[in-house]
Amino acid sequence: MNLAERHVVVMGLGRFGGGLGVTQWLLEQGAQVLLTDLLQEKELLPQLEQLGTHENLRFIFGEHREIDFEQADIVVANPAVRMPWENPYLCAAWNANVQVTTEIQLLLDRVDRKKVIGVTGSAGKSTTASMIHAALQASGKQSVLGGNIGGSMLQMLDQITDDTIVVLELSSAMLWWLGNVQGKEWSPHVGVLTNVSPNHLDWHGSMKSYETCKENIFTFQEDEDFEIRGDSVAPICEELFILGEHNKQNAAIALKAALAMGGDAQQAMNAIAEFRGLPHRLERIAENIYNDSKSTTPEACVLAVDSFDDPSKIHIIVGGYDKKIDLSLIAQQANRVAGLYAIGQTAESIIDDAKRANALNCRSLDVAVCEAKERMMDGDVLLLSPGCASLDQFDNYEQRGEAFCSFALG
Repeated sequence: MNLAERHVVVMGLGRFGGGLGVTQWLLEQGAQVLLTDLLQEKELLPQLEQLGTHENLRFIFGEHREIDFEQADIVVANPAVRMPWENPYLCAAWNANVQVTTEIQLLLDRVDRKKVIGVTGSAGKSTTASMIHAALQASGKQSVLGGNIGGSMLQMLDQITDDTIVVLELSSAMLWWLGNVQGKEWSPHVGVLTNVSPNHLDWHGSMKSYETCKENIFTFQEDEDFEIRGDSVAPICEELFILGEHNKQNAAIALKAALAMGGDAQQAMNAIAEFRGLPHRLERIAENIYNDSKSTTPEACVLAVDSFDDPSKIHIIVGGYDKKIDLSLIAQQANRVAGLYAIGQTAESIIDDAKRANALNCRSLDVAVCEAKERMMDGDVLLLSPGCASLDQFDNYEQRGEAFCSFALG
């Protein structure tokens, strides 16, 4: 597709890098870009400073306008837009026969599907994708890592050769688009599904829709492709650098995916065993203090508690943005831990469900850290593993994790 002089509407700059990356890339291709975002300009200043100015770039802040979507040649939607099939602006574009795509689709249109490993799941997909990438590199394979893990790979296209293996973390929203965009149906050569549990029901509208999107990782595969499901892979017995029995499962999945792409078994296993983990994922920031801000599902919260030998020593901070899912698993952790401290929109419901004296509604993260540290005894652990998204009080889980580190170490 020649994008020179095409009129492209980018729907949502966002704060995660995808909107920024696709806008920069479109301008490099010679497109005329209209960037439209519901946020006000002042709320996007860091991203706008990175983007800079360009003669082919225009902005609309604080609103979307249907006429812009109807008159575009191409619309690039942000996957964060909930239930896009009901969105009036996207529907206006579709009704006007305008091509609607996403940053990840633009990338995959330009990458050989046979060189792609796609990783999705309700929990563990970032760690698993990163392990796969490390395993391939240790095996002497040229590998790049991207997708939902952050940023855009479009500007890396000139570095992706015929020998490059592309490892992509794919969200359920990304997979909805990959299975529903104007007849384009795509699944990777190696598809990985770590697990599925209720999540993002505010985006999908139902658990059935969420599960269908996760299954899109396999739906359009061909006979010679690889389907790897977490529940069909036995955990690795070897000791890993990172905590958690669940990470032994992630490691086994990663090894199988790397071998499917020709990785060396011993070199791949060594790299996985030595993998140091990712920021905000059971990250040890000081003695007995752990930042697991990436924990955005109740199941992830439980896995974090299970990673420690003695849960009764844990003081855990939970709660956050309400994704309309069952949080009873989080509340039940109050029966196992020394203290449970709830924050954000879901704090009240978690505490009401817990019904225990060691469960406190702290509302904010700074108060939760303070309360927990006052109650901690020698040998106790302070753990942030919210089990909820961060968007009620923070821009993203990274900001929440950084705030926790500041409060906990301050």
